[in-house]
Amino acid sequence: MSDIHTMTSIQRIVEQLAAGTISPEEALHSLRDLPSEDIGFAQIDHHRPLRNGMPEVIFGQGKTPSQIVAIAERLMHRGHPVLITRLDEEAFEQCAGALSEKSGNAEGYDSISRTWLWNDGPLEVTGEGLVVVACAGTSDLPVAEEAARTAEAFGNRVERVHDVGVAGLHRLLSRVDLLNKARVIIAVAGMDGALPSVLAGLVACPVIAVPCSVGYGANFGGVAPLLTMLNSCSAGVTVVNIDNGFGAAAAASLINHPAPLGVPSEIASQPPTPSSSRSDQLISQEREEGSSHG
Repeated sequence: MSDIHTMTSIQRIVEQLAAGTISPEEALHSLRDLPSEDIGFAQIDHHRPLRNGMPEVIFGQGKTPSQIVAIAERLMHRGHPVLITRLDEEAFEQCAGALSEKSGNAEGYDSISRTWLWNDGPLEVTGEGLVVVACAGTSDLPVAEEAARTAEAFGNRVERVHDVGVAGLHRLLSRVDLLNKARVIIAVAGMDGALPSVLAGLVACPVIAVPCSVGYGANFGGVAPLLTMLNSCSAGVTVVNIDNGFGAAAAASLINHPAPLGVPSEIASQPPTPSSSRSDQLISQEREEGSSHG
């Protein structure tokens, strides 16, 4: 699969049309379902990679196997990498037969994170830096691995740091050299949820905190670590929802891919003028180009 942050199915069509390998009629036929495709029970967003650099991801929980298969088939047909989250083993086994015929990649399923990743080639690393996923305890691994695998699917180089909770702070301190190489850190913790605050006090990069529903009664299903993280006194901590490894990875990937999709980095780095927004500038540029051709 090509770099999903710079090459989408839409861009491939444009390049093929420019190269003359497809006709205008074939290009229009390929674009007929964009930006979305209606399959009755779902509106598949094929346009999403062009807007924000990340393909639509299937949230498996609550969907029937037949619905998951139908959505995945349409994404595969469009050349998107397919990531399915919250897919338990029973649902995977029901989906695997149908999808493996098309993808040949039933091995892409991970039972710990309950994710299934399909791609028609090696995942290309396109992020500018390193994403570190750190979890406080082994019981946090399902959420941490959901974050790690999602970040990898979105083109990031990922390093994992497991079981470094504050009950044994020396374990975390022994990994400081790696942590200081990160562009962004995802910190997953249940129980008291103290790990993100400690991490943010040690490094000079953003820390995305993920509270876990792991702990005894007063954990309240992740509410206790959520409140701890929201009340962090360390600067640079951002918090996502309970057990939301996917959301943390999506945010981390955007941090690690700073140039907007389709915008050259030299343009993206230019600050907007105080008197106008980027959209105003683009409209003005289009008007100038139009008048020059008039």
